[in-house]
Amino acid sequence: MGGFLAWEVIGVLDTEGDRAEWTFPADPGSVRSARAVVRGQLRAWGLDALVDVTALLVSELVTNSLRHASGPIGVRLVRYSGTAPGLLVEVSDPLPDLPRERIAALDDEGGRGLQLVASSARRWGTRPGVSGKTVWFELAIP
Repeated sequence: MGGFLAWEVIGVLDTEGDRAEWTFPADPGSVRSARAVVRGQLRAWGLDALVDVTALLVSELVTNSLRHASGPIGVRLVRYSGTAPGLLVEVSDPLPDLPRERIAALDDEGGRGLQLVASSARRWGTRPGVSGKTVWFELAIP
């Protein structure tokens, strides 16, 4: 994890095969750390075409988690093949309230994260978990 301070990532759960998972503290530095590990993993998988959009969307979702939750934030990537190859990205936090997409006014400083996810992803959604929730999106692999 060269270049990362040890406190920025609580744990690397798995980076083998077609799946990678990390857990980050509820700390503003986690947005940068999540972006960096996602970029690195996608480059390692040869998915350079998805690096920028994935890092942007992960940044938005991790930022949303930081604004509303106070516990660890999980980020998970799953690369899959088949007739419609794709990348599944999940961001989880301990807050059980599912987010809602809303229309931000022109002068609003926030509220565009889920709009950005919805307009950039092939599919997206939310699901409750045992403790908290997961917001996920799917990108097509070119």
